[in-house]
Amino acid sequence: MIPEGWQKAKGVEIADKITKGASPKWQGFEYQENGILFVTSENVRDGFLDISRPKFLPDEFGEKMKNSRLADGDILINIVGASIGRSCIYENNGVPANINQAVCLLRLKKGYNVRFFSLYLQLPSTVRMLLGIQSDSARPNLSLADIRNCLFVFPKEQEQKAIATILSTWDRAIEKAEALIKAKERRKTGLMQRLLTGKVRFGEFAGEAWKEVPLGTLFEPVADTVGDKDIPPYSISAGIGFVSQREKWGKDIAGRQYANYTHLRKGEFAYNKGNSKKYQCGCAYLLRDQDEISVPNVFISFRPKSDQVSADFYEHFFIADYHARELKRYITSGARSDGLLNLNKKDFFKINVPCPPPREQEAIAKVLNAAVAEIDEHRNQLAALKEQKKGLMQQLLTGKVRVKS
Repeated sequence: MIPEGWQKAKGVEIADKITKGASPKWQGFEYQENGILFVTSENVRDGFLDISRPKFLPDEFGEKMKNSRLADGDILINIVGASIGRSCIYENNGVPANINQAVCLLRLKKGYNVRFFSLYLQLPSTVRMLLGIQSDSARPNLSLADIRNCLFVFPKEQEQKAIATILSTWDRAIEKAEALIKAKERRKTGLMQRLLTGKVRFGEFAGEAWKEVPLGTLFEPVADTVGDKDIPPYSISAGIGFVSQREKWGKDIAGRQYANYTHLRKGEFAYNKGNSKKYQCGCAYLLRDQDEISVPNVFISFRPKSDQVSADFYEHFFIADYHARELKRYITSGARSDGLLNLNKKDFFKINVPCPPPREQEAIAKVLNAAVAEIDEHRNQLAALKEQKKGLMQQLLTGKVRVKS
């Protein structure tokens, strides 16, 4: 049912232009360091344009593809691949730009509020509608005809503008929260660089020298296996930490190897030999949130030998990737066919790590833990703002709650 005073129209009726771009390779062009900004489906995110890693093409490409040249206020919609339905507004202060064949350009006629329709396209119900009309082919895609025939339900222009204005208040709050989190993360990184390396010392410990010792003098291997116990299997994702296999892959993938998985308990570490962009020499995490889990026995699991070793201090050390410099001495070559680095357990425990006095370890960990807790609090506030906006969108963009225009 259409809300009172609202109307329904096809995309072709509300747009001055609906088109898409083309592949530069098909046109005989290669990427270069500057020129025309080239926008692909990777750049079109949920509600924003991500050009943190821009691509450029020669000006000649822009001349040849004038019909898909972007203007500020154009709505971009992904129409090919896994990100179908993702959309945002192009706002780049008139910077010359074009799109590829996986992105649809929707340029609205006068009398239609760009921000309202951009938000409308982000509604889960709208995305589901777009997914429901996609062309029947081996690769998911929407045709330009699909977008032209897509039905939009909307109020008069004044109410469109009023709704967009209300939701922009939440957008500004979200932007401020995101900026604050980035600032706090930069501060935390600076603290880690100074405190974990001894460049800055607490006054009470200034006279006590740090030692560098092999990891094996502070930590011992965890060799306990799961056996016939029923312990949930986990993996490690770089930059995230421990992730349930069921959550990561939709199922437990341990199979016959499950009995040989390592039984890991709270306060113990596991090192994943898989390399990644963030951790080229692998990553290690401290188990904090669960009492016990099981992890693949290809991980190197370890725990402090005594209470004179602060697990929290070394958690920050590993998160900062300060183990990488030492590991490079022992990793014999690149990744194996299974994606794991060539590093044996014996050599892992040989790497040298800083060893401040126990009380200083605890003091450093306390400062860094407080920084992490502060960031987590701001992230929770950001998540709450996003949920509030999502709820408002559902109410306002569908006409369930009306706005005085």
